[in-house]
Amino acid sequence: MSAPIRSNSILPARREEIELLTADGVTLVGELALPAEREPTATIICLHPLPTHGGMMDSHVFRKAAWRLPELAGLGVLRFNTRGTSSVRGTSGGSFDGGVAERFDVAAALEWAEFANLANLWLLGWSFGTDLVLRYGADPSVAGAVLLSPPLRSATEEDLARWAEFGRPLTALVPEFDDYLRPAEAAERFAAIPQAEVIGFPGAKHLWVGQAEKVLDEIVRRVAPEVPTPLPDEYDGVMGQGDASAYADRTVAAFEPLAD
Repeated sequence: MSAPIRSNSILPARREEIELLTADGVTLVGELALPAEREPTATIICLHPLPTHGGMMDSHVFRKAAWRLPELAGLGVLRFNTRGTSSVRGTSGGSFDGGVAERFDVAAALEWAEFANLANLWLLGWSFGTDLVLRYGADPSVAGAVLLSPPLRSATEEDLARWAEFGRPLTALVPEFDDYLRPAEAAERFAAIPQAEVIGFPGAKHLWVGQAEKVLDEIVRRVAPEVPTPLPDEYDGVMGQGDASAYADRTVAAFEPLAD
């Protein structure tokens, strides 16, 4: 009998705690979630929001992606904490470097995924993570990227030009009421990348509260277009339950974006 998929529902998957070693000797903690009984058609590598303002591998859209997409869409989801970032999984070594040394973190995730023979790699960045995608993600192993709430704070025109030359698909999901970059301006800025697709989300804000399901649908449409969307909101099978109290002291307010 089918039951509703709720915010803390965990669908079946093969889950493995992983560690990534960067070129500058930092150990990062993470998790890989794969479909329970098949190989993934693609794997999403998640780059989380700003860790100094609550961003981590368990930021809610990424957590729901890892809990749902292996079963519902046949996708792998690789999440990790960038240097100095903590979550229930643990704390990564090193310290936050404002997106500079984090280039080694992105490279380590891509290298780990390649050694694990995870084909069809897609980058999924959110806020701070989108700048990491734009600055360091134009790698031959990357099939494409999806950006959530891109602020374009540290990504330069040179970074955009590099992605334009790279030529791989790039989709930006931009909230109507984003704190940094709203759809009209985003369309202007991303015009520097001919293949970039900018999708405005009516009523949405930077943190995507109440919008996770719609975001996951858009991700799946790009990464696995053969999968019907919208994804099911009910599941006929055994579901686990995530610990709703794990971040009880980290309310939505703790995830407010960095002020200018």
